[in-house]
Amino acid sequence: MEPIGHVVGGRTEVLDDDWADVEATIALDGSRLDADATRCLDEFSHIEVVYLFHLVEAGQVTTGARRPRGNPGWPVVGILAQRAKARPNRIGVTVCELVDVDGLQLRVRGLDAIDGSPVLDVKPYIVEFGPRGPIYQPDWATDVMRAYW
Repeated sequence: MEPIGHVVGGRTEVLDDDWADVEATIALDGSRLDADATRCLDEFSHIEVVYLFHLVEAGQVTTGARRPRGNPGWPVVGILAQRAKARPNRIGVTVCELVDVDGLQLRVRGLDAIDGSPVLDVKPYIVEFGPRGPIYQPDWATDVMRAYW
C-alpha cells in the first residue's frame, strides 16, 4: 500500500487533545491520482481520512492490552478496543470537516493527524454509512474523548 498524499500543516507534534479547530491541508499526489480525482468532492461537508501514524516506531506498537493514555483510573483494555496510535498497523481513521477543495489540495479541519502523516485514502462521509441502531460505549471511552475535540 502506498500513500496517495500527505498532511501538510496543522500540528507538528503529537498531542492528545484539542483537535477540533486544527486546520491542515491534505496534499494529494499528482503522480498517483488524476487531476479530476477530487471532482465533486466539494459537495460533501466531511470526509473520512485513512492515514499512517508514521512516527510510531515498531517497538512502540501494542498488540495486547494497556491502560488508555497510561491513566491508572481507566481499565486495562485491548488495543483493538481503543483508538490509540500504537496499533499493530499504525493506521488512523478520522472523519473531519472538508473546508475547501482546490484541485488535489484538500483543506480540512479536525483531522487528528500531524504534519507529514502519509494519507492512504480519502472517502466522502455519507450519512447512510454511519452507524445504524443504538450506539453505546464504556464510561472510560467518554472520559478519554472529553477534551479530544
